[in-house]
Amino acid sequence: MWQTGLGAKVIVFLILVLILLIPFPIKALSVHAAPETVVKVDPTMSFANVSEVFTINIVILDVQNLYGVEVTLYWNASIVEVANVDLCLGVESHPDGILHEPIYVAENSTIREQGKYCLAATSVYPAPSFNGSGNIVRITFNATSYGNSQLNLESELYDYPPPDREPRISLPIEHTTIDGSFAVVPEYPVITILFLFMTSTLLIAISSRFFRKLHRRQYNSVQTRFISIRRNLLDIQAGHYE
Repeated sequence: MWQTGLGAKVIVFLILVLILLIPFPIKALSVHAAPETVVKVDPTMSFANVSEVFTINIVILDVQNLYGVEVTLYWNASIVEVANVDLCLGVESHPDGILHEPIYVAENSTIREQGKYCLAATSVYPAPSFNGSGNIVRITFNATSYGNSQLNLESELYDYPPPDREPRISLPIEHTTIDGSFAVVPEYPVITILFLFMTSTLLIAISSRFFRKLHRRQYNSVQTRFISIRRNLLDIQAGHYE
């Protein structure tokens, strides 16, 4: 009985080992995180002189199932003013834009004295939803005074409701909003820039010559001390041999 029980245990053990050694096909599952949707001012920083113009884009990156958009932009009205607003809605008419046509624009307004721009638009059936990246609007500013300010951006994105959603309404799309900024800087005359360049070049040349002279003096001083020490050593050696 003991030998029979032992033999059964050995057989069971061998079967388990063989099962563990069988190469089963294993599929490696990789999880790819969806890119984050971003609405931002591009470029993030802008510079201009007084009476010059500069242009910014409000862009959306990596969005899925987009059907409606709302944008509000704020700026310092005492420094710049809006010169032009160019909507980039409808990729059929604007290849670098967003949304599919037909499009209904509920609001597209600029309040100059408040430094505020508002946009609200949506695709209309039978337009499909939009996927990808593109420009929402392009705004050109005219610099009127020196200073700097933030371009504060607020945005809302809405999806295309699937047929089984109850009630069938668009829901907000989660995203990140990135503000921008601008600075109106004074313009220096060419003669001023030339004077500054010549002055800096002269200072560099004078300082370089000064350091070369200082280095030469230090080298000569060290060399003189070395010769003096060597002479003393020779005198000591001569006295020793006498």
